[in-house]
This record gives sequence, structure tokens and C-alpha cells, in this order.
Amino acid sequence: MRRRAKLGARLYLALVLLLMYLPVFVVILYSFNANAGRQPIAFTGFSLRNYAALFRDTRGLVESLKTSLVLALMSVSAAVVIGTLGAVGMARRRFRFSGALETVTVLPVMIPEIILAVAFMALFTAAGLRFGMGTLVLAHITFCTPYVFLLVKGRLAGMDADLEAAARDLGASPARAFLSVTLPQIVPGVFSGAMLAFAMSMDDFVISFFVTGSNVNPLPLRIYSSVKTGVSLQVNALCTLMLVFVFIVAGVGLFRPARRKKTEVFK
Repeated sequence: MRRRAKLGARLYLALVLLLMYLPVFVVILYSFNANAGRQPIAFTGFSLRNYAALFRDTRGLVESLKTSLVLALMSVSAAVVIGTLGAVGMARRRFRFSGALETVTVLPVMIPEIILAVAFMALFTAAGLRFGMGTLVLAHITFCTPYVFLLVKGRLAGMDADLEAAARDLGASPARAFLSVTLPQIVPGVFSGAMLAFAMSMDDFVISFFVTGSNVNPLPLRIYSSVKTGVSLQVNALCTLMLVFVFIVAGVGLFRPARRKKTEVFK
């Protein structure tokens, strides 16, 4: 009976992994397709022509990727500062309406994205702002900040507040106590929040569609606009390169703790 249960659990896990990673495998496989047509179904052989065409067309997908990376880096940088300071302030200072303020802070995560996009568009139009990179950055900061706030606040919940008080008693200024005691302990939460916010910014389409200008075209918008004429296999090539980069970063993140643990054992 126990063997059957283990076998069923393994089959279920294998099915889940297959459903999750089969589309990814198809994207990678078709990035090497020699078929030159748009939205090609037939796989005619292996070729690197899609990768060569991707790097030749620097004003197309590559330019949109650079735009998305710049947008994500600017938005996440501001969101990390705002979210971290907000989480520290909310965790250290309790006041009458702190619960309501915390709910308002995470509200962009709970509001449907289409409603948030229309609200941004109406706000920027009423304020007379020109749609472009500026409005994109403001919108992305707004919906990225709650992710940093939630993860840092969760990290602070498991931290002993007396450590910072002890540093203050030993003569450290509030800024020195924060930098020397609090910040090193919340760095994992800050990093996790930044990575999650970066992924959300790179992936966002709905909000970006409503607040972008004609001269700014992030990668999700570029890919969606190409659907009308047929998605080129250059998109598959770009997605494959991005997946390889993500796998490398994840592998390094997994390898470093294991290597550190092995070094500590030998010591």
C-alpha cells in the first residue's frame, strides 16, 4: 500500500513538472527551427538563423529588451528604497491607523491589473504628464513597492527588535544601528523582494500598455504587437537566452550555499 502511494505521488509530481516545463521545452526547441515562416508549425531542421537574425535586428526585440531592463532597474531601485524604509517604519512604530495604512500600502497587489491601469492613465492625464518612460517608471514603482514591503516586513517579524535597542544603548546613532544591525538581517528579504519586483516589472503588459508613449516600447508590448502579423521565431530565441540567464543565476544561487556549507564542514 505504501509503495503504491509513493508511486502515485511520483507520477503526480512527474505530470505536474511535465505540464509546467513542456511549453518551455517547445519554446527552446522551436528557437532552433530552420523554418523561415511566421508562426511555423512544421519543424524543418536545426539552425541558428533565428539567433543571428535576433542580434542583427538591434532596433527590434533587442532594443525593447534594453528598454524593459532599464525600466525594471529604475523602478526596482526606487521600490526597494521606499518598500524597505516603509516596512521598517511600520514594524518599529505602531500608531492608531497603522493597520489601515498597511492595507493601503499593499492595495496595488490586490486590485485587478486592468483597473489599476485605467486609474494610472486617468491620473497621469489629469496631471498633464506626457506618456512615456516617466509615466512607466511611476506606474511600475507603485505596483513593485508592495512586493518589497511585504517580504521585508515578514523578515522583520522574525527579527529581535532588542538587538537594535542594544546597539543604541552602546552609543550607536539610529542610522548606524540600522546599517550595522537591522539592514544585514533584512538583506535576504530585500533581495527577494527586489527579484520578485524585477520579474513583475519585466513581465507587465496591461499597465504598461495604458501608460506608455509612442516612443517607448517595452518587450511585452513589442511581442504582443507582433501577434497580429505572426510571431517571429526570434522571439523564441530571445526567450531561450533569457531562460538560460535565469537558470545560470539560479544555479549560482544554489551552488554558493552548498559550497559554503561544505567549506564549513571541512573547517
